Amino acid sequence: MQAELILDARNATGESPVWSAKEQALYWADIPDKRLYRWNLADATTQSWQADEMLACIARGTDGSWIAGMESGIFQLTTTADGRLIGKRLVDVAHAREGMRFNDGRCDRQGRFWTGTMLMDMAAGANVGALYRYDGAQQNTLPVLLNDIIVPNGLGFSPDGRTMYLSDSHPSVQAIWAFDYDIDSGTPHNRRLFVDMNDYPGRPDGAAVDVDGCYWICGNDAGQIHRFTPDGRLDRSLSVPVKKPTMCAFGGPNLDTLYVTSIRPGGNLDDQPLAGGVFALQPGVSGLEESAFPL
Repeated sequence: MQAELILDARNATGESPVWSAKEQALYWADIPDKRLYRWNLADATTQSWQADEMLACIARGTDGSWIAGMESGIFQLTTTADGRLIGKRLVDVAHAREGMRFNDGRCDRQGRFWTGTMLMDMAAGANVGALYRYDGAQQNTLPVLLNDIIVPNGLGFSPDGRTMYLSDSHPSVQAIWAFDYDIDSGTPHNRRLFVDMNDYPGRPDGAAVDVDGCYWICGNDAGQIHRFTPDGRLDRSLSVPVKKPTMCAFGGPNLDTLYVTSIRPGGNLDDQPLAGGVFALQPGVSGLEESAFPL
């Protein structure tokens, strides 16, 4: 299957693609560039907005604004005509140490925002990351719901919302877990190993879930996106022309296009000149519209 380049974005770390069905447009973030992007399907035009902090993960709010995990907390973001992102702090986070930020995140099927934190110095391999849930009720600091994570990634929810997925993409871990998820309380339990990614090409990065309940995970460093069935069996693998795909999302008029963001590392890129680009694949299956956060 041929991956189509939709934008040679040259993102340092393109992440968190979210499809807007209302606008028929794809949004995503470039984390270190502190920038939110929008690509319009109808005319392939692109806009971007600058934030004040690193912008790691986004989810749409019911009022049309964005909720985002950034460096120092969770914010509500509003785009402006002059290219700025106006941020309203919703809640702080008490990081375990200096030099941390949020990483992967998304809403569950009920609209609660889940996101995890990591130490930006990945080489340290410090398991100081934590997983948080924000539902709008927290006023001060977010409580930790899961800790001892190095690089939290791959958050996803089954179509009925009763299974939650989470990965740790650090080279020393490379695991994906599944949890039973209480949709009333928003509480995960019964954590078990879903996939040991040491057995497959690439480290587990960002993910998406399709209408069949299959889990799509980017294989970072391997240039692949893997589809696993709900019982953890590898169903297929698709390729993109870059080594470091970061996260995938279903979009398009029928939610049957898989969009993929990527990283543009430093050094010689002769073997992957499109690194940092955004790609589209036609996987032959549809996804689910992302839930919005109540703002």
